Amino acid sequence: MNLVQHGKTNASQIENSKDSENTSLVDGVRKFFNNVRELDIDLIDSINPFSGAYNIIAKSMTEERLKEVAAVIAARKVQIGLEEARDLAKRAIKFKQEKGRTPNILSPDPWEKRMAEGVAALKRYREKQTNA
Repeated sequence: MNLVQHGKTNASQIENSKDSENTSLVDGVRKFFNNVRELDIDLIDSINPFSGAYNIIAKSMTEERLKEVAAVIAARKVQIGLEEARDLAKRAIKFKQEKGRTPNILSPDPWEKRMAEGVAALKRYREKQTNA
């Protein structure tokens, strides 16, 4: 609607000739798109300042990295005591020897998930001890 109205106002400004009688809509659209091209690039960046960072992250994030991020977030939510974390870490070592892989915190198996949470909790406890 807005483009048609701009086209009509532009048509009244253009001399009346046989060539421009039916081009008011096209002339209005042409004027509108010329104005878009003249926009200041800083104005566009100020609308979405994170678009550049998002584009870089979107290209570098794979499914594996997204799973790693989800695992870190899930590991931070768990509250396990130090003794229980040690026990779960010992069982996780046995799990690794039997299965050939470490327990996955995103596993559908609740026991495997609990062992992975215990390992993550033990890592947090050790980081706190080294930083303190």
